[in-house]
Amino acid sequence: ILSRIFYGARISLVIASTVVVISGVMGVGLGAISGYFAGRTAFYIQKLVEVVWAFPPLLLAIAIMAFFGQGLGILIFALVTQRWIPYCRVARGQTLSLRTRDFVDAARSLGASDRRIIMKHILPNLMQSAMVIGTFAMATSIIAEASLSFLGLGVPPEIPTWGGMLADGRAYISTSWWLALFPGLCIFFTVLGINLLGDGMRDLFDPRLKRSGAGRG
Repeated sequence: ILSRIFYGARISLVIASTVVVISGVMGVGLGAISGYFAGRTAFYIQKLVEVVWAFPPLLLAIAIMAFFGQGLGILIFALVTQRWIPYCRVARGQTLSLRTRDFVDAARSLGASDRRIIMKHILPNLMQSAMVIGTFAMATSIIAEASLSFLGLGVPPEIPTWGGMLADGRAYISTSWWLALFPGLCIFFTVLGINLLGDGMRDLFDPRLKRSGAGRG
């Protein structure tokens, strides 16, 4: 059981980290483009956000896994499908404010292209918020992966994951309770630790909390 927990930790954390990175790059990029450029580009991106956001996240992931089948790549795609939206919404809101700042106007007056302004001046100012969102997104990705594996829709059964171990131990919960207890504890403490990390990063990076002193321990 200990060996399977260690191996399952690697699989679960790799899946969650990959989902966070892909979702962050996609969401922050689309959010910055949507916030910087007005007109048709922003309209299409926001309509895409509204359409995807209309589906329940877990139900959409279940539908994708049921349609395409099991596999590590399909699982990551199913989890990324909606998890880029929080990045996009926050990045768009911040970009709408950043594009009117003096340093952006100065770069534009010096002849900097829109691509250079986004890459050099907009995106670096979005990284702190993206890091905070990423910590919470990693926690939800671990739970979602465990839920799909528990339902038999995650990675193939021969690959041990925490959710798969929970599903395997469910049939023996009355006689061999430890089969499900230890994977469940791993999920609980990992998600709790990541959420506490995200909360601490939010307190550290939020300037309003710094001014009021509320973020100090």
